[in-house]
Amino acid sequence: MTLSIHDVKQIANLAYIKVSDDEAKSTLAQLSDIFKLIETMQAIDTAQIEPMSHAQDVVQRLRDDQVTESNQRELYQSIAPQVEEGLYLVPKVIE
Repeated sequence: MTLSIHDVKQIANLAYIKVSDDEAKSTLAQLSDIFKLIETMQAIDTAQIEPMSHAQDVVQRLRDDQVTESNQRELYQSIAPQVEEGLYLVPKVIE
């Protein structure tokens, strides 16, 4: 894709950015380099490459899921103001 100084100024105008001629030329050069890089990347055949979720093939070590504390639900609910069938009862907030 090729751009012209007119295109850069029009884009700047749409973005409400005031650019001088020197800034437009500099921006045109930078945008042209970016478009060249994109074209180079799109020219590469990636059909045989398997997509990956991360750049490095690493696996996070996970610990075993083991219960380490005793069940104290009865103790905690014994001091609650209202409990019904193992659930804490709270006042209605939204009507």
